[in-house]
Amino acid sequence: MSTMKIDFEKMNGLVPAIVQDSISGIVLMQGYMNEEALAKTEQTGMVTFFSRSKNRLWTKGETSGNFLELVSMKVDCDGDSILVKANPKGPVCHTGADTCFFEENNSKTGFIDQLRAIIKERKNNPSDKSYTASLFEKGINKVAQKVGEEAVEIVIEAKDDNKELFLGEAADLLFHYLVLLEAKGYELDEVMQVLIERHNKK
Repeated sequence: MSTMKIDFEKMNGLVPAIVQDSISGIVLMQGYMNEEALAKTEQTGMVTFFSRSKNRLWTKGETSGNFLELVSMKVDCDGDSILVKANPKGPVCHTGADTCFFEENNSKTGFIDQLRAIIKERKNNPSDKSYTASLFEKGINKVAQKVGEEAVEIVIEAKDDNKELFLGEAADLLFHYLVLLEAKGYELDEVMQVLIERHNKK
């Protein structure tokens, strides 16, 4: 049973559940859950609602195949609504749109935050099998050197027209840059704040 303290009585047995894409942060849809829907969601890992029109439990995607894979759930401060983070397996809206609010949901930049958390975990709990942990073990000079190497490689690839190789080098550079920030003990948000302040001065 869920450890979240949800006041189902306050809402006559149903509470709103707002579903957010775990990577992009885009709000996908809103439905309602009762205690049974919440329990099934937790048990199956597939987001399940209580359908008021069908008067039964309804797992999103049971007909279309466009399931919502559960990532996490949190309850709000009043205990009467749930924030669900999920990975959508296709368009969410019955109209065929990405979301029920007709927003495109194709941004993957939110994954950077997940990647940052993984990098921090590798630093704090190193493993012999982890490439990232091995970078931290070699020290700041080696991490900085890797960023320099990857920067040179992306410059070389930029001169050609091979998209796959260029994107591969771009990914390598971004990853090692994030490792360098973590090695220095700085947050990406601090870098973003510098950019925001520069933008605001214009």
